[in-house]
Amino acid sequence: MEATARQAPESEGAPDLEQAGFRNPGFIHLRVHTAYSLLEGAVRIPDLIKRCDQLDMPAVAVTDTGNLFGALEFSEKVSGAGIQPVIGCTLALDLEVEPNRGGVRPPDPTIALFAQNETGYLNLMALTSDAYLGTDGTEQPHVSLEALARHADGLIALTGGPNGPVNRLAVSGQKDAARALTLQLAEAFPGRLYVELQRHGTRDEALAEPVLLDTAFDNDLPIVATNEVFFFDEDDYEAHDALLCVADGTYVMQEDRRRLTPEHRFKTAGEMAALFADLPEAIAATVEIARRCAYRPRTIAPILPRFEGLDGVDGEAEELKRQAEDGLRMRLETLGAFAPEEDYWKRLEYELGIIHNMGFPGYFLIVADFIKWAKDHNIPVGPGRGSGAGSVVAWALTITDLDPLRFGLLFERFLNPERVSMPDFDVDFCQDRRDEVISYVQEKYGRDRVAQIITFGKLQARAVLRDVGRVLQMPYGQVDRLCKLVPNNPANPVTLGQAIEGEPKLQEARRSEEVVDRLIGMSLKLEGLYRHASTHAAGVVIGDRPLHELVPLYRDPRSDMPVTQFNMKWVEPAGLVKFDFLGLKTLTVIERAVELLRNRGVEVDVGALPLDDKLTYDMLSRGDTVGVFQLESSGMRDILRKMKPDRFEDIIALVALYRPGPMDNIPKYLACKKGDEEPDYLHPSLEPILTETFGIMIYQEQVMQIAQVLSGYSLGDADLLRRAMGKKIKEEMDKQKVRFVEGAEANNVDGKQAAGIFEQVAKFAGYGFNKSHAAAYALVAYQTAWLKANHPVEFLAASMNLDMGNTDKLNSFRREAQRLEIEVLPPDVNVSGADFTVIDGRISYALAAVRNVGKSAMRHLEEERNKGGAFRSVADFASRVSPKFVNKRAIENLACAGAFDRLDKNRARLHGSADRVMAEMSRAEAERESSQSSLFGDGPGAAAPDLRLGDQRDWAPMERLRHEMEAVGFYLSGHPLDDYRDTLRRARVKTYAEFVDSVQRGGGRVAKLAGTVAYKQERRAKSGNAFAFVGLSDGTGEFEAVIFSDTLATARDYLEANMSVVVGVEADVDGEDVRLKISTVQPIDKVASETSNGLRLFVDDAAALESIKSCLPPRGRGQLSLILDAEKGRKEVEITLPGTFDVTPQARGALKAIPGVVHVEDI
Repeated sequence: MEATARQAPESEGAPDLEQAGFRNPGFIHLRVHTAYSLLEGAVRIPDLIKRCDQLDMPAVAVTDTGNLFGALEFSEKVSGAGIQPVIGCTLALDLEVEPNRGGVRPPDPTIALFAQNETGYLNLMALTSDAYLGTDGTEQPHVSLEALARHADGLIALTGGPNGPVNRLAVSGQKDAARALTLQLAEAFPGRLYVELQRHGTRDEALAEPVLLDTAFDNDLPIVATNEVFFFDEDDYEAHDALLCVADGTYVMQEDRRRLTPEHRFKTAGEMAALFADLPEAIAATVEIARRCAYRPRTIAPILPRFEGLDGVDGEAEELKRQAEDGLRMRLETLGAFAPEEDYWKRLEYELGIIHNMGFPGYFLIVADFIKWAKDHNIPVGPGRGSGAGSVVAWALTITDLDPLRFGLLFERFLNPERVSMPDFDVDFCQDRRDEVISYVQEKYGRDRVAQIITFGKLQARAVLRDVGRVLQMPYGQVDRLCKLVPNNPANPVTLGQAIEGEPKLQEARRSEEVVDRLIGMSLKLEGLYRHASTHAAGVVIGDRPLHELVPLYRDPRSDMPVTQFNMKWVEPAGLVKFDFLGLKTLTVIERAVELLRNRGVEVDVGALPLDDKLTYDMLSRGDTVGVFQLESSGMRDILRKMKPDRFEDIIALVALYRPGPMDNIPKYLACKKGDEEPDYLHPSLEPILTETFGIMIYQEQVMQIAQVLSGYSLGDADLLRRAMGKKIKEEMDKQKVRFVEGAEANNVDGKQAAGIFEQVAKFAGYGFNKSHAAAYALVAYQTAWLKANHPVEFLAASMNLDMGNTDKLNSFRREAQRLEIEVLPPDVNVSGADFTVIDGRISYALAAVRNVGKSAMRHLEEERNKGGAFRSVADFASRVSPKFVNKRAIENLACAGAFDRLDKNRARLHGSADRVMAEMSRAEAERESSQSSLFGDGPGAAAPDLRLGDQRDWAPMERLRHEMEAVGFYLSGHPLDDYRDTLRRARVKTYAEFVDSVQRGGGRVAKLAGTVAYKQERRAKSGNAFAFVGLSDGTGEFEAVIFSDTLATARDYLEANMSVVVGVEADVDGEDVRLKISTVQPIDKVASETSNGLRLFVDDAAALESIKSCLPPRGRGQLSLILDAEKGRKEVEITLPGTFDVTPQARGALKAIPGVVHVEDI
C-alpha cells in the first residue's frame, strides 16, 4: 500500500493565514475530536466552523481517534467557509509501553499525524485502512512502527500528548526508552516530528513535560503546544463525561474509570498563549504546522472501473451495443412487441448514443454482468426499481423486466443528456442470497477494489435518555417512563427538544426532579452525536484501483469485507461509483413459495405470469391483500375495495397515488374509472397521455410528455422543467412558464389556456411519482397477489418463513389462514420442521418460530427425526437430541408451545422437568461420545428408565394459554376469552366480528365488546389532553379502538398488555372501515362474577376433594355445589358448600383441571 499519485486537481499553495481576513492567528487548534471520534468527541463540524469564525481562527485541524470518517466532509465544509482545514488523525501504535495491569494490556498509545501534501494524504489513508483491516475487529485498530515508517512520507507527526508512547514511557519511569523512541520517530519523520506538550492540569502531563523538553532540546527537535479538544465549553464537561461512560460501560459515580478535565475544551488563542507563556515557540509551532499542511482532499468526478479490460469507453460502447442488440432480439422473440418493432430499435439506438456520449457504457455492462450472474445461479432478482426501468437498453440487458414502450416509461427520466449525472440502478435481490452476488463482484474486480459503505448510528432522543440514565444509575423504570413520553416515529424521528415542547409531563418531571433535569440537560447536549459505525444495507462501491488510494477503509467487526470510511453522501464525491445491492424480502417470499409449489409438482415461472388473471383481480377487489407487497395496509385494502382493479395499470396508479398529496386525487380517479365523472384532459392533444389515468396527472413522466406534446420541449428539457417545478424556485418557474406558453402558442394552443395548464402541471409536479418505479413495484405486487390468489397455502407458509422473528406478522398470517379456512397445525416435534412447511394443504407451524429455541437447534432436531424416525417418548427424545444444540430454555419453550403434546400432554410437568430432560440428554451424549453401550438398553435410542418427570398437575387453561403466549408470541391453541364465552353471552357482550358485521349492515353502533389487551399507545393531542390507541383481540379478530382523556384516566390500570376487559364502544363508519371509540372499561372478571349464579362440579374421585378445597375461589356472590358418586355409582349426592364464591371463568378453569373433576356446569 505504498503512496501513489491520485487523479485529482493540484493542491493550492500554502495560504498566508495573516492575510486571509484574520488578524494575528497566534495559535491554531491541532487536536480537535469531532463527533466522528465515536462516543468520544462532542464537536460537530458546523459548530466548529462557527466557533473558528467567532474566534478569528484562520485554520483548524481535526485528529479524530483512529479514523478519517469525516475528512472529506471537514475539508469541503471548512474550506467553503474560508477556513483552512488541516487533515489529521490520532492513530494507535502496536507498542507495549507499560506493563499489563491485572493481566489486561493497557490501551495502545497514540500519535497525531497530519497530511502535508497529496502523498501524505494517500499515506494517511493507507495507515488508517491498515489499522482496521490489519486487526481482527476485536482489538483496538492499530499499526506497527514499521508500517508507520513505510508510510511516513508527506506526513507531519506529533509525539501524541498524554496518551502518546513517549509520554507514557516517561510517566512510567522509562526515560531512556522515551528518548530512544523519540529519536526513532524523528528518523522516520525527518524534519517533520514535533514533541507535543499539553497542559490540561493532570499529574501525568506534569511528570512527562521535563522529559519531553529535555529530549527536544538535547536533540534539536521542535516543540508544539496543543490542547486536545473534545467539547467546546466548560459547561459541556459534565455531559461529555457521561458520554465517555456510555462508551466504556461505566457509571458517572465510578472512581476507577476514564476521565478527562474541563480543560479539554476549545480554548481561545489568548488562553493558550497565556498557558504556554514560558514557551512561546510551542504556540508559534501550531501556526507553522498549519502552514506546512496546505493540502486538502477535494471532491472529484466518479472514476468508473473498466469492464473486463475493454479498451476505454469506445471499446465498452461496442460491447454494450452487441449485448443490447442481442438482448432486444431475444426479448421481442420471447415476449412479443407492444409497439411497432421499428420503435424498439430506434429507441435502442437513441439510448445507446446517449450512454456512449455521456461515458457510461461500462456502468451498464457491470450492472448487467452481475445481474446475469445472479439469474444464472437462480438468485431471484427484482424487475427493477427507480427510473432505470425506463431504459430499453436496461430491459434488453435483463437489468430490468418491464417493457418501457408497453408501459410508457421514459429514458430521459433516468439518464438526461441535458443534465449530466451518474446513472443509478437500484437492484433488488433475494434477501437470503444477496451476499453471493456481492462476493461474485469482489472476485471479479478484486477484493481490494470492492467495498461496502459505512453508515453511522446516532444518539437519538429515546436512546440518549436511556444511555445517560444508565450511566447516572437512575432506576430503569423511571427512565423507561420518561422515554415512553418521547414519540417513537422511526420514519420521522422527533428530537428531544420537540418532545419536551409537546409533552407537559416531561416539562413537569424536569421542573420537579433535579435528577431528571440533569438527565435531560445532558441528553440535549449529546443528542445527535454518532454512537456507532455500521455497514449500509445496500451500497457497494467498485474502483478502478485499490480503494485505499481513493478513500480510507474500515472493517465492520461483523464482516470480513472492507467498508469505506466515508458515508453514502461523501463516497461518490471522493471518486467512487456506487452500486445498490438491495435485499428485498418479498423476492425471497416469492422464491420460497415457488419452492413449496415445486415440492408438490407445480411449476410456476413468476417472470411469465399473465397480467390479466381474474382470480388475482377478484381477490384485490375484495381487499384480501394481507401479505401482498405494497398493498396490505388497511388504507390500501379500503381503496382496493372501492377501486375494483381490473388491469395492471390500476395497480401502477395505486402504488403512485397512495402517498400524502397524491391521495387527494384518489376519489377523482375512482369516480372516473366507475364512469360517475367525466375525465378532464385539459386539451385534446393531451388525451393520449392522460387516458390511462382518467385525466389525472399521476406520474412525473406525464409532466414531461405534456411539455413535449403541448409546448415542443425535448424530453431532456422536459425533465429539467419537471425538476424545476418540483423545487418551486420562482425565478426559474417564471422563465419556464414563458417558454411553456410560447411553445404552446407555436402549436396553436391559446396562451391563456396554456398558462392555466402550466399552473395545473406545476401544482401536480411537486408530488408526482416516478412511473418507472411504480410500475416495477406494481409488478412485484401483482406477482405476490397472483401467488396468494392461486396458491394461498404455499404463499402464506412462505410469508411466515420470512417473518419468523416477528410474532405480530406471524399472528396476522395465521389469522389470514384461518379466514381462508386453511388449517395451521401447531408446533410438534414429530411433525413440524424448523421452517413453516405445507403438509396436505395445511401449514405446519415452524419449530424455529417458537421463541428462544434457535433455528440451528431445530434443524438438528429435524435431522435427528428424519434419520431415526419419530420420537417415541420424551425419554426417546432426550436420548437422541444433542445438548450441544438444544438447551433447557428451548425444552421449556417447546413444552409451553405444545410441541411435546403428542408425547406428553402435561405441559406443566414437562416444563418443570426440563433439568431432568437436559441431564438425560447429557448422559446420552456422553455415551455416544464414548461409544459405549447403555447399561439400561440397546444404545442411546432406547428409553432411559430413570427419566421420571414427576406428578406435577397440569396448568389450568388460562395458565396454559399464558405460557403459550409467552413461548409463541400469541395465543395459538385458544384464546383467554374462550372460558368466558357463555358468561359474556349472558352479559350481552358481542364478539368483534358480530359487531362489525351488524354495523356494516346498518345495525346499532353502540355495544359492549370483550378483548384481551395487546398494546396501549398513549399520545398527546394538540390541546394537551392525553388519549390512547388500544389494541385488543377476542378470538374472532384483532381490533383497535381510541380512548380519550377522561375515560383513559380512570381505566389506564386495566389496559395493560394481556389483561382482559369488557369495553363499551361507539362505532364510526367510513365506507367499509369501522373505527371504534371506547366509552367505558371494566375488568372482565368483574363482569363475569356479576352474571354467574354459581358452579356445579361433578366428582368421581374423593381424592379430588382436597384439591378442590385448596382451589376454592375467594368470597363472592356465586354458589358452589359438588355432585359426588355414591354407592359405587348407583347414586349421586349433591352437596352445596356453605357461603358464596367469586365464580369466574378463570376459577372454573382451575377447578375443571383438577384430576377427579369430570364435569363443570353453570347453575
